[in-house]
Amino acid sequence: MEYAIVDIETTGGYAAGSNITEIAIRIFDGKTVTHSYETLVKPSHNIPLYITALTGIDYEMVCNSPAFEDIAKDVFTMLQGRVFVAHNVNFDYSFLKYHLENAGYIYTAQKLCTVRMARKIKPGLHSYSLGNLCDALGIALNNRHRAGGDVDATVTLFAKLLEWDNEDLITSMLKKGSKEQQLPPNLPKEDFEALPNKPGVYYFRNNKGKVIYVGKAKNLRKRVAQHFTGHNPNPQRQSFLRDIHAITFEICGTELMAFILEALEIKRIWPIYNRALKKYEPKFGLFTYEDLQGYQRLFIGKYNKSLLPVQVFTTREGGINKLYELTRRFGLCADLCRLGSCEICSLVDKKNDLLCTARHPPEQYNKKVEQALSFLQEEMPGFYIIDTGRNNFEKSCIWVEQGNFYGMGYIANDADISSLYEVKDSLTQYHGNHYIMQLIISFICKYPKKVIRLDSAVL
Repeated sequence: MEYAIVDIETTGGYAAGSNITEIAIRIFDGKTVTHSYETLVKPSHNIPLYITALTGIDYEMVCNSPAFEDIAKDVFTMLQGRVFVAHNVNFDYSFLKYHLENAGYIYTAQKLCTVRMARKIKPGLHSYSLGNLCDALGIALNNRHRAGGDVDATVTLFAKLLEWDNEDLITSMLKKGSKEQQLPPNLPKEDFEALPNKPGVYYFRNNKGKVIYVGKAKNLRKRVAQHFTGHNPNPQRQSFLRDIHAITFEICGTELMAFILEALEIKRIWPIYNRALKKYEPKFGLFTYEDLQGYQRLFIGKYNKSLLPVQVFTTREGGINKLYELTRRFGLCADLCRLGSCEICSLVDKKNDLLCTARHPPEQYNKKVEQALSFLQEEMPGFYIIDTGRNNFEKSCIWVEQGNFYGMGYIANDADISSLYEVKDSLTQYHGNHYIMQLIISFICKYPKKVIRLDSAVL
């Protein structure tokens, strides 16, 4: 077996928006280096100053060097048919795969990561960066942050790891079907292997144990594996993968409970890499206030965290339609509800027996508003959902009261429960939101037989 041990220097941290400025390849047969390749590469754009400060490579050094497409054939020929080895292999591999494909060469290979190898063969070290590993293991590292210097150190490191691999771990890492090379460089394989094939919520943690991402899954192992497949070169993904040092998880009884717990945990933890769900807020709400004349007024406005809405809506149209319904049902004034001109107000009746309720005293009009608000509360459903638990000895329960998510939890099959209040008290109470209710409503529309209304429930 031959190995192509590689190191590259680049203009940035992700392949799609960055260029290679230097590449070094050493062909290693397990004992000695049989071939070497090394060259500076002319990028298509300037080299950022912070990259020059790190590597010492500036544009003047590379301006007369070949562009990558000019060396692509040579690079492809050296890599083809050999195991691709690098320190943090997915970084170098994603760059070369991307730029080789742009030059017309489709490249795939088996991979070995010397970070992951070192973690397995020499566990317990303080750091697994190339510089710190070389210091800890007595490996000479000259010309740091240049492709030639780093690749020569990686060759020595790789040779030592082969020598120290008494349990043949490297062979198992190369086996077809092994997830080893798909996993982020800093993630222990044991964390991934501990994931069950069950619904739940998973937490990606950084090197300090802080949660950086929360996700939900119908199948925890399958979903987490999807994060690590492919070679997406965008910068967010590359940074994301490098930050993952551990995975923890919580099993849920159902996929719906996993969806709800994910939303609750993102709101509680506010992880740095969760973006879409963090941004979610209801867009509009039904609000009420008392004007200077003492009239209690209803209106639809943009959702505002500083004001507590009576009810929230995804669209303005949905809120307007609901408010129109209330004006018709309870005789409220459209003008006082900011719905435009009131038809009754615009009528002129000489006998004065057709008056809009807005012409009634505030106390009388406000009673109608109270009736409308009470109707909204009564209209809100109260129900609970009984479904499968985390094991065969329990059931799961989600509780909704007056149209709001109250809480959820698990009830043992042999629990001695005699009333609905005991069911409710056994659940964990949470502070819900509009998004969670949307999840629940979508579920009950699909599975109405799993829903038990509180006003018709019989234990």
